[in-house]
Amino acid sequence: MPVQVVFRKTSLVDYPGVVSSVIFFYGCNLRCPWCHNGELVRSAGTGDAGTFPLAQALAHIERRRKLLGGVVLSGGEPTLFSGLGETIARIKSLGLPVKLDTNGMRPGTLKALFADPQTRPDYIAMDLKLAPERYAELLPGTDGEKDVSGEFLKRSAALLRASGITHEFRTLALPTPYFGDSDLAALAPLAGDSPWHIRPFVPGNCLDPAWDSAAIP
Repeated sequence: MPVQVVFRKTSLVDYPGVVSSVIFFYGCNLRCPWCHNGELVRSAGTGDAGTFPLAQALAHIERRRKLLGGVVLSGGEPTLFSGLGETIARIKSLGLPVKLDTNGMRPGTLKALFADPQTRPDYIAMDLKLAPERYAELLPGTDGEKDVSGEFLKRSAALLRASGITHEFRTLALPTPYFGDSDLAALAPLAGDSPWHIRPFVPGNCLDPAWDSAAIP
């Protein structure tokens, strides 16, 4: 079965300063209740309306490479895709820079990507969602990974700060009392002196419908 993605042929907002195409991968290892891309989290992308085979999206990018300034790989969580390095290398071989959006839960994958110039992204945006010790609230299941998820985030943030790759950290200012000053204080050391963009949360199309109303848990 060909890998299915959601493909935005043209974007003026996803890669700072350039016209880009955006590939959204299905699947995520977090279950943030406020997520606006719930269809990517819940579905494997098999037979869904609006999906493209990844190969078709890449072929379109190749045809339009002279009109594009870059390509964004987003999701869902793109680091779950086993062919991510190969995809980055193919796009970079066209002379196009690659921006990677990630939740930072797979530091080993990021380290491997960073180590090879062919798979090394040119720009990375990493989400900082809650205080690291609260990340267990966002993970499905009950065991194992929950105990170290905050450490994964810290390791990924440290890798990114030291990488020399152009990057930014991103946080949604979620409603209080769910999210507050203690979360920001815990996340600040992870961002360090890097650009850190904090945007207001806007309800609508959330993974958990309760977050679409004022009655947020």
